[in-house]
Amino acid sequence: MLTILGFVMIATFLVLIMMKKVSPIAALVLIPALFCVLVGKGAHLGDYVIAGIGDLAPTAAMLMFAIVYFGVMIDVGLFDPVVRAILRFAKADPVRIVVGTAVLAAIVSLDGDGSTTFMITVSAMYPLYKRLEMSLVVMTGVAATANGVMNTLPWGGPTARAATALKVDASDIFVPMIPALAAGLVCVLLLAYVLGRRERKRIGYLSLDSVVEEGVSETADAKVLAGAGGGGTGTGTATSGGDHAAAAYENEDGETFAGLDPRRATLRPRLYWFNALLTVALLTAMIMELLPIPVLFMLGAALALSVNFPHMQEQKARIGAHAENVLNVSGMVFAAAVFTGVLQGTGMVDHMAEWVVGGIPDWMGPHMALVTGVLSIPFTYFMSNDGFYFGIVPVLAEAGNAHGVSTLEIARASLVGQPLHMSSPLVPAVYVLVGMAKVEFGDHTRFTVKWAALTALVVLGAGLLFGIV
Repeated sequence: MLTILGFVMIATFLVLIMMKKVSPIAALVLIPALFCVLVGKGAHLGDYVIAGIGDLAPTAAMLMFAIVYFGVMIDVGLFDPVVRAILRFAKADPVRIVVGTAVLAAIVSLDGDGSTTFMITVSAMYPLYKRLEMSLVVMTGVAATANGVMNTLPWGGPTARAATALKVDASDIFVPMIPALAAGLVCVLLLAYVLGRRERKRIGYLSLDSVVEEGVSETADAKVLAGAGGGGTGTGTATSGGDHAAAAYENEDGETFAGLDPRRATLRPRLYWFNALLTVALLTAMIMELLPIPVLFMLGAALALSVNFPHMQEQKARIGAHAENVLNVSGMVFAAAVFTGVLQGTGMVDHMAEWVVGGIPDWMGPHMALVTGVLSIPFTYFMSNDGFYFGIVPVLAEAGNAHGVSTLEIARASLVGQPLHMSSPLVPAVYVLVGMAKVEFGDHTRFTVKWAALTALVVLGAGLLFGIV
């Protein structure tokens, strides 16, 4: 009975969030609470939730302060020179433009949010693609795939969800995965090069009268219009709010798109090198595991706020600009405590794992990490990250444990499908991407799916080669 109720609970959760009948937070709380009562253990619901919250508190803290930190870094202009440098590098060569798109999307993805990444990338690169009559689906496909690889950062969503669902440390999942993810990024860059060569062959090597400046092509007679707020919904981590996308630009065809405002009040050019060194030191300390990731981001966010915005009111304004995103993310994590707590506390996950193990051939059991990696590619495309990581991965982990496969191996393998996930119709950020690029979603899907799936397989292959999964 517990096996059936467990699968019914997961199915109910998946259906409701995929049909968008309820928010993920509401589904994570209400559905397990209902099923906890149905299995006759409603009196223990409080114990399950409190135990889950205690396990998830470090993950929630890491996400909260990481969003604040990278939001502030974008606000103060840390990434602005990178955007301008990539645009100057690209010039009018289709190969450079497509490779530059991949590099820019990967760098901006450090903030952990898909919508912000796509807004900045499209704002910077759209004028070049439009002016040179390059294929816009190449831009959206490369940007989405690059962001999908980078979406595995501990504060980006999937890794945090895997850590949350399996009650393991996010750094133990992510740090060993770095070589495999690096292989995925190399694959994206090679893909960008090949697609750029194809575009160069189609349209030739053209030239522009001038190179892009401040994120807008001068040859497109672009001009800065009145400020317009940037926003959007991310892949589960929510957008990094604030003023960093607070300008709209218009090209010669009268098309407008949001971009980095080179005159926004939050810029701190005199502190650029301080912010750059602080970010490098923070990421280095994270990789070397000098301190737990939540502690590192707490220290980093506090230092970044204090130095860049020394006045109390300025700090409050920056925190307020990112408060909605912090609330959405931390709320999701703590709501997950109800789902995972009930699933494990009632024993449903154990019974479900026994059923799954019984259906797996003995020869396949020791390869559950490989099975998880393969399954993650279609599963994360056809369902949300919430559904996959909170509903499916715990069952796969229990099945793997029964055959001697560690929980961490399953967690790492579950990240493999993220390059394809970022083009899923269930990801709101992809609509920001295709909308700003004026690309039909169907065209984007047909072009991107095969390349994103190939990138995911490269990540999986590298993980197996390096003994990570």
